[in-house]
Amino acid sequence: MTDQEIIQKLIDRDNRVTEEFFYVKCRPLFLNIIKKVFDYEVDYEEFVNELYLYLMEDDAQKLRNFEYRSSIYQWLKVIAIRFFIKKRDNLIENSSKEALYEESTTQMTDSIDTSAKGDLERLFSLMPNKRYVHVIKRLMLDDWEPEQLANEMEITVDNLYNIKRRAMAQLTQVALNDKKYEKK
Repeated sequence: MTDQEIIQKLIDRDNRVTEEFFYVKCRPLFLNIIKKVFDYEVDYEEFVNELYLYLMEDDAQKLRNFEYRSSIYQWLKVIAIRFFIKKRDNLIENSSKEALYEESTTQMTDSIDTSAKGDLERLFSLMPNKRYVHVIKRLMLDDWEPEQLANEMEITVDNLYNIKRRAMAQLTQVALNDKKYEKK
């Protein structure tokens, strides 16, 4: 399939071509970008989802602007690196330069006792994806509205719910693994 055909199929939202392109053909490229751009664990599906939404904004304007002066893979590499560096800098290194998760528990809900707070802090510290910690903390402990957090993170509410689902799965896995080690 030519670059022109791939672009047109992506614009047309052809599910088969889109899945093949993003999850098979671009996988090595994207894994390399993730490794170079981020110094923390990034979920591949989340990465692809955010990039896809970015490419499809404004009736796929970015795809329509592709001028075929390079291969689609080279063009996508540049687009993805620029996009994710901007996202990374806006999401993780916020303007105050404060940690996304504070060790202080003063903002946590009063109904959680001191022992549970300590356990939760320990589990958060074991989670490899600090962005997930941020989402859980804001939505579940600080009672932020999803729209408010999505706006802060510059993502859609639907994407935020996907991140929250993966964050809870990671927290659950960390808790299960932690419990296994305590029994040994």
